[in-house]
Amino acid sequence: STSTAEKMAGTRSQSKTPRRSARSKSPAKKPTVKSVPLSSKAKGGTKSARDAIAVFYYVPQLVGYSRVLCTLASMWLMITSLKDGSRYLEATALYVMSFVGDLFDGMAARKFDQSSKFGGVLDMVTDRCTTAGLLLILSNVYSSPLMKMSFVSLFFLDISSHWMQMTSSLMLGSHHKSAEGNATRFFLVRWFYTNYLFFGWCCVGAEFTYVLLYVLKYYTSPTPLHQVLALTLNYVMLPACAIKNVVNVFQLTSASYAIAEADVKEWNRVNKAK
Repeated sequence: STSTAEKMAGTRSQSKTPRRSARSKSPAKKPTVKSVPLSSKAKGGTKSARDAIAVFYYVPQLVGYSRVLCTLASMWLMITSLKDGSRYLEATALYVMSFVGDLFDGMAARKFDQSSKFGGVLDMVTDRCTTAGLLLILSNVYSSPLMKMSFVSLFFLDISSHWMQMTSSLMLGSHHKSAEGNATRFFLVRWFYTNYLFFGWCCVGAEFTYVLLYVLKYYTSPTPLHQVLALTLNYVMLPACAIKNVVNVFQLTSASYAIAEADVKEWNRVNKAK
């Protein structure tokens, strides 16, 4: 009986051993964890990756598209009622809506964490095209050759100065409104981009100078409202517009010099000049 019990115990131990060895040969797989780039980590956790198409649907971009639509509708009404100004009120309202929309795209970008280089370019292009469109309308509304040439010259200055400013900033790898990017520019340009109140007064004053020049061309009734609008134009908006265009002149020259300076540095580096 003793030998029989020993055999049975040996048989049990042999039957258990393969099971343990089988388990040891095929250990349980650990769940794989995908690594997340450091750039996608933010306060409060990890954010999912974005693709390029999503940038076009950011909330600030949607605000920008609505501004473009308002501008196009405004320009259409201005053009189709150029002679009699029958739709000047609707055209002005749409233009002002486009201008005011510029306040909200930046707010939306910060609120929804949707700042983007495309949004910045879209904002600037919309601003410049909107102003250029109204200046061209004014050059057709006013019959004086001097007024026509003035509006066309302001159009050229506005486009060229901002183009140079943006190009020089991209060459230097900085934002066109940043203090670092404008550190070597003319003091008036630096003040324009660093002093928010001065910046706002100049921009609002310039735009509403053009808006009021358009409105007062058709709204000629001798009413108290007409007098208020004329006084606002002459003593509030027009000075700001004048200063804004002086800033544009120095912005054009300062940015041009910065581009030329970058050219010289590159040439000296390549040619090892001393």
